[in-house]
Amino acid sequence: MAMRGWPLIRILPHKTNFRFVRYARSFAILSAVLTVAAIVGCFYPGLNLGIDFRGGASMEVSKPAGQVVELDQLRGAVNGLGLGDVQVQGIARRDTNANDGSTAIVRFQVPEGANQTEVVQRVEASITEAVGDVTYSGVSVVGSKVSGELLLNGVLALITAVVLMFVYIAVRFPWQFGIGAVAGLLHDVALTFGLIVLLRLEFSLNLVAALLTVIGYSMNDTVVVFDRLRENLRKYKVMPLRDVIDLSINETLSRTIITGLTTVMVLVVLAVFGGEALRGFSITLAFGVIIGTFSSIYVGAPLMLLTGVDRSSGGKADATPVKLGMASRP
Repeated sequence: MAMRGWPLIRILPHKTNFRFVRYARSFAILSAVLTVAAIVGCFYPGLNLGIDFRGGASMEVSKPAGQVVELDQLRGAVNGLGLGDVQVQGIARRDTNANDGSTAIVRFQVPEGANQTEVVQRVEASITEAVGDVTYSGVSVVGSKVSGELLLNGVLALITAVVLMFVYIAVRFPWQFGIGAVAGLLHDVALTFGLIVLLRLEFSLNLVAALLTVIGYSMNDTVVVFDRLRENLRKYKVMPLRDVIDLSINETLSRTIITGLTTVMVLVVLAVFGGEALRGFSITLAFGVIIGTFSSIYVGAPLMLLTGVDRSSGGKADATPVKLGMASRP
């Protein structure tokens, strides 16, 4: 059924003929530099591990609407207890979803071997003494042993997801496609980790879920382009490989733009109105969708210019290029 109600869809050309491969070398160099920087960033300064993976406790501290919680006073009250690293951040109220300065989230470490309940009670007492009567909510405590297991499970989940994607590509496509898919997937994961480091987002279970989603989205986008590329390689056997790659990307470009754009729009709304708990998740996922779209165009398919592709099997030879639309090259 034709989509007639959304002007953005109607202004997108049905057929394009952009020369993506022409800029593949420049973008490949840029991607390589950014990927290396992202990997280095994961070790120095490193990920900002959240309480899920580091062990500790968090709680929300709020006053009635219109009253301000002084963050410096909160930080000083918890720092005075000698609990190690303390993070204090203003967040939006749960009831109005507005950040009016009346609510903050406090994260702190719980010393190993200490009674977690007693530590939380000491923190609450110190905060109450410093800033007066406040309401505590969302109190959560994660022990160091549990956090270590969570981190290990999170890493194993990411590795397992990547390996399963590799197996899927190996079964479905020739090895030349597999190299492109692997490079694109590693590129997306590395750059998403780089964003997490750059923005100092708290690496929590939510971000592990976001990374797993990015892996799935990136592979899906790559497979769409590869499917069309495989069909065109069988159809246009004497057409230069760079032209077949350009043709395949152009033929899937409309679908790629619409899918990516609508997904990012939803995630932007989630980042703005979803509250502090979902902000890191939505930002990470939105970036992953954008970078996954980029890699399906400028990492996966153009990489086959280096590996070459076997075009000897299946289909019939046909070297006649198609007439494309208004964005066609001259």
